[in-house]
Amino acid sequence: MKLLEKRIGLVFGLANDRSIAWHIARNAIEHGAACGFPYLPGEKMERRVKKTLEDGGVAAPWLYPCDVSRDDDLDSLFTATAKHFGRLDFVVHSIAYADREVLQPGKFAETSRAAFAQSLDISVYSLLAVAHRAQQLMTSGGSILTLSYYGAEKAASGYNVMGVAKAALESAVRYLAVEFGPRGIRVNSLSAGPCRTLSAMAVGGIDDILTRVEAVAPLRRNIETDEVGKAAVYLLSDLSSGVTGETHHVDAGYSAIVT
Repeated sequence: MKLLEKRIGLVFGLANDRSIAWHIARNAIEHGAACGFPYLPGEKMERRVKKTLEDGGVAAPWLYPCDVSRDDDLDSLFTATAKHFGRLDFVVHSIAYADREVLQPGKFAETSRAAFAQSLDISVYSLLAVAHRAQQLMTSGGSILTLSYYGAEKAASGYNVMGVAKAALESAVRYLAVEFGPRGIRVNSLSAGPCRTLSAMAVGGIDDILTRVEAVAPLRRNIETDEVGKAAVYLLSDLSSGVTGETHHVDAGYSAIVT
């Protein structure tokens, strides 16, 4: 049975075949969904995203340039989405950013005002901006899913301002869930364990984090990115029809133990 048959969604944040966004999209498509893919404007990124999708078997993917820090870009994207798809059933928000220089162990207090503001804008405010526009196209209810990490709950070496941003993101999920709930729109966060994505490699000490998780997590391993994609299908589908305002962990059990 295809859990997302005839569902339509936007997947933000796909950069290459290692992206969590790609694994979510691939699993959603395998379950019958039709997806559109906003991407950071630029020919290089467009080629990379298109190649990832086509190599993954997605024929003639619908792509649209969008810088989520620009309201004009978001307005244009959702106008085009309404024209092309007519409605939305789900949105995947897999977007986060912080300058690599501030993601180093022992450097959190040195975070500049500008770097802090940029991280919160792109990693958190963008969810509000996307959700506000998306809910207008979710005429029969829907699901909005964002991506978090355990560094929102506990201090993770080198995660720094991104930990603060993810904590704010998880709080935003709860407030959006309350606001959109009466319209049948669910909002959840999926907290993925560390995996070797492009963004994760920017975090100072990521190799130590991966080694630590493998040594002590209940499953005694790190997760596979595809496992995040499969969990996302659950949160996007009717299987989770009673779930909203939650942070669901896919981390081999690491968040369940005292370390």
